[in-house]
Amino acid sequence: MSATPQTILVVEDEAAIAETIVYALQTEGFSAVWKTTGRDALAALRAQAVALVVLDVGLPDMSGFDVCREIQRLGPTPVIFLTARSAEVDRIVGLELGADDYLAKPFSPRELTARVRAVLRRSNGAGSGGAPSAAGWQHDKARCRISYHGQALDLTRNEYRLLGALLAAPGRVFSRDQLMSAAWDDPGAALDRTVDAHIKTLRAKLRVVAPDDDPIVTHRGLGYSLREA
Repeated sequence: MSATPQTILVVEDEAAIAETIVYALQTEGFSAVWKTTGRDALAALRAQAVALVVLDVGLPDMSGFDVCREIQRLGPTPVIFLTARSAEVDRIVGLELGADDYLAKPFSPRELTARVRAVLRRSNGAGSGGAPSAAGWQHDKARCRISYHGQALDLTRNEYRLLGALLAAPGRVFSRDQLMSAAWDDPGAALDRTVDAHIKTLRAKLRVVAPDDDPIVTHRGLGYSLREA
């Protein structure tokens, strides 16, 4: 007897895009539920079990970011954002809100389904069904303050943004370009070695708090990740 397919909630008001996503997900063995507004999406989440939400940022009734906040209150459901805007602030806000990934339009349906599978693998591996955790960290987003093992870190703006991006998705490997987009107002003006230099200073500050820990992992030729608990 075959396993029950996982349900993916697609929240997208453009019919052509939504139909393409639903078809791609069903082809890959998922069950897809399509909603066009944030309110209908939240009602669906309250009514049935959903493994993951594919969420458009621009919805007719409310911001996708606001929908994501409500999703987080309902439970640890993974979220992948879709955005027609390439502004880095969208990516930063999405990750800080707890989204697991984001994809800019136009995108390949095959890439989307691959990312859905990757996020579900990470979520299922976390044991509780939520995002992977990072031990020893506290992130007070309202105060823009990150603490490590109970000690608040003295961070520059770019260091805070860079570390915040890593904290938003422990275990996920971020390329240098992604980290530049997350941490710098004008990522085109930053160089790869600028990210490396900031990682070096972050590691030095973390060693002051916990000399035996090295929570930032270097992936040669790929980028950086935050070590999972």
